[in-house]
Amino acid sequence: MGMCLPCLGGAADDVVVTPDPDTRRRQLAEAAEKRQKETTYRGVKNPEAVERKKKKREEIENQAMTTSVSGGGGGGLKWQVG
Repeated sequence: MGMCLPCLGGAADDVVVTPDPDTRRRQLAEAAEKRQKETTYRGVKNPEAVERKKKKREEIENQAMTTSVSGGGGGGLKWQVG
């Protein structure tokens, strides 16, 4: 019975210390963001250019929405009384 105890003494050295839950959560979030970024830009040679085009398209759409809502376009219906 005493012969098994010496071999169990070395098992404490093999234990991996896990980080606290906050650190672990942060690491998992960073890894998830990295994976998402990699899958988003898979096959794209220049991801910065894609982002610029996307932002420019959104700006154009926003301008179109604001001009159509404010009525500044002048292409709407006209009222005629008479």
